[in-house]
Amino acid sequence: MKLFKLPDLGEGLQEAEIVAWHVKPGDEVQAGAPLVSVETAKAVVEIPSPYTGRVVRLFGKPGEVIHLDAPLAGYEGAGEEDAGAVVGSVEVGKQVVTEAPVGGVGGIGGIGGMGGIKAMPAARALARQMNINLATITASGPDGSITVADVRRAASEAADLPPLEPLRGVRRAMARNMAYARSEVASATVTDDADVHAWAARADVTMRLARAIAAGCRAEPALNAWYESGPMARRMFTKIDLGIAVDTPDGLFVPVLRDVGNRAAADLRCGLDRMRADVKARTIPPEELRGPTITLSNFGMIAGKYAAPIVLPPTVAILGAGRIAERVVAVKGAPAVHRVLPLSITFDHRAVSGGEAGRFLAAVIADLQLSA
Repeated sequence: MKLFKLPDLGEGLQEAEIVAWHVKPGDEVQAGAPLVSVETAKAVVEIPSPYTGRVVRLFGKPGEVIHLDAPLAGYEGAGEEDAGAVVGSVEVGKQVVTEAPVGGVGGIGGIGGMGGIKAMPAARALARQMNINLATITASGPDGSITVADVRRAASEAADLPPLEPLRGVRRAMARNMAYARSEVASATVTDDADVHAWAARADVTMRLARAIAAGCRAEPALNAWYESGPMARRMFTKIDLGIAVDTPDGLFVPVLRDVGNRAAADLRCGLDRMRADVKARTIPPEELRGPTITLSNFGMIAGKYAAPIVLPPTVAILGAGRIAERVVAVKGAPAVHRVLPLSITFDHRAVSGGEAGRFLAAVIADLQLSA
């Protein structure tokens, strides 16, 4: 039996969830014919058969998560040279995520043990047996140690909890990426307001923000960059590829609007609408989610004033835009009610100085306060 294993689907993705098989054991397939659809952190991807032959075994059912290089299908009669479909080996970025396990129940010996958690040997053994995480137990024993009674109490409380719901696809990747970003980035945030009272009543807020970000990057290119922590080096870009955070029931997607500094607003709006529709249908090509040089989170479309969004490496900056609201402001020394847009620029302080972030934000505000 010749095995076909889950190939590299790009962007450092280490696993995929099986959505649907397009073949069944016993089927004769041709190289390049649809084999299986899988859901990654980025999109639903159809993987073609790499061989011509008879499928004798499928590894995994719909809903199961398959890891990189794990078997997907077994063939008979598949030649060594008839791999008619190239799958994967897509060039990837520097965003491979590894995350250490948190607070396991392991540990040997007496009080103290691994991970700094104090627990009696009998309590550790019972926790293993009942699959209870010691890190979640409130200790009541001497010197803050966990007792058998503590483990039993935790097990009783756990029985009343809703069942665990494994994170899949986009949410699984979001959890990993956010944990990675928090551990990697030296994050700092500067906030300010833009008086947008001069805007037309039906102004396209997202497109105005895209234009303002382009103005900010021209004024302070340090924020339109990637930073690599290994060599402690940054990569400065002249073209602005803007990642725009899109909220969906499945989790967060960040499609990328290319070259926003050199395209008309109508063209950008058309491109963003198309990408949002593709995100909703889970048909967006992976390349349209790859390689932003700076990011926008327009969370004010939902709610909120200021925020400190998370910078995802290798990018170094994300602009947050809050909800536009009427406020009392001073105009030529007199109070007036104007529409105000709250802004925040969160940046990686390893690569961006406070002065650079401030100059970027000042240029963004200056552009937003123009009437058109």
